[in-house]
Amino acid sequence: MARSGLADAARVARWADSALGPGRGSATADGKATLSDATAGQAARALGLTVAEVRADWDTARLAGLVEVHGGTARPGWRLRAWNRDDSAVLRGWVALFDAWSLAHPEPAGLEPAAVAEVVSAMPQVLSFLQLSAGPVPVAQLLDLLEQRVTELRTERCEVPYGPRLEPGTPGTEPVPGPAADTPLAPLLDWALDALASVGALTCGDGQATLTPLGNWAVWVKLEQICVAAQSPAGNIEQSAEGMLRGCGRLRPNAARAEYRAWLAARPVGSAVAELLAAARGEDALLRGLAFDALRVVGAPAEPDVRAVLDEPTLRPYALLWLAEHDGADPEDAHEVLTRPEATWLWVDTAAAVADHGEAPLLVRHLESAVQATVPALLDEVRAVGHPRTVQVLVALAAAHPDPALAKAVRRAAFQVHTGGS
Repeated sequence: MARSGLADAARVARWADSALGPGRGSATADGKATLSDATAGQAARALGLTVAEVRADWDTARLAGLVEVHGGTARPGWRLRAWNRDDSAVLRGWVALFDAWSLAHPEPAGLEPAAVAEVVSAMPQVLSFLQLSAGPVPVAQLLDLLEQRVTELRTERCEVPYGPRLEPGTPGTEPVPGPAADTPLAPLLDWALDALASVGALTCGDGQATLTPLGNWAVWVKLEQICVAAQSPAGNIEQSAEGMLRGCGRLRPNAARAEYRAWLAARPVGSAVAELLAAARGEDALLRGLAFDALRVVGAPAEPDVRAVLDEPTLRPYALLWLAEHDGADPEDAHEVLTRPEATWLWVDTAAAVADHGEAPLLVRHLESAVQATVPALLDEVRAVGHPRTVQVLVALAAAHPDPALAKAVRRAAFQVHTGGS
């Protein structure tokens, strides 16, 4: 259903990819996100559509993330790239369109902007009521609910007066209703229902509104996200990314993932991903690994940002593994995408996390995960990759290992790295 609803937008987005890519012209007339008249006409002729249909599909493609405009050039979004292989990307695109329903179907001219904003803020409660009703609901009943919610919003709004405090009854102290208070809500509800119907979230007929299966699913998911965000098991939801990751460091994997989901549900995806990557760039190797675990919970929306850090040596091995798993590789085999130096660097980084936060036996067992067949080969390659924590890792490993001969060899390697010898 989401795929069919976005099919026309995807068609225009593919046309933009082929006709407006780098070196093939500009997507817009002035660097904005609207099609120029010439480009819209070109698309209409190529696709057998009217100019109005092209513009509508273009707007839908932008809102759904199927196409991105950078300066004056259009390029396909990650959801368009994943269109044929990833149903979740299509669903996420539709949810993005659903979230932007008031932009997809702008309000009629002449409506009071403040009243429009109030109705947009109140509609989630109306949609929740529709979802819980599990069937058609009279529009008159929805109007009653909308009026109640808007009244609550106006009551909750805190307007702190500045200047001298006047006694009640003093002329000029009585509240003056704003224009929004005099705006009838029935036309605004009609607009909101039409807008939501235009994106496929509900249907209207015979004075009733009903969520479509897709709309019902989307509202249910959002209600579930609110519940998850309110039930952060370990209480890390208000923490920064670094604080949340530190709080998850001692949790079992399933419990940590529950924390990641709760933390992510309370934030916009883009800012959450940026904050996780910022935490991964720090000096604590444990946070680096945990940050990419949290990014696995984010999934496809994090892909562009993860790809963008491939040029950062500290994050590259983690990003390569993340991308391999995202593309369908078995986590057990994902390490095959790493070069030998990258795998060795990751081994040292993981060892640093174990040395800082784990126990000595864990560090000894970590030796078994190295790609090198022998300890001397491992030590040679560890020295070569130049990880900044190499000396500390080798010293900790030497102190933890029960084999005196091996511990001596590791200490010698640590000394050589420290002194720059060979």
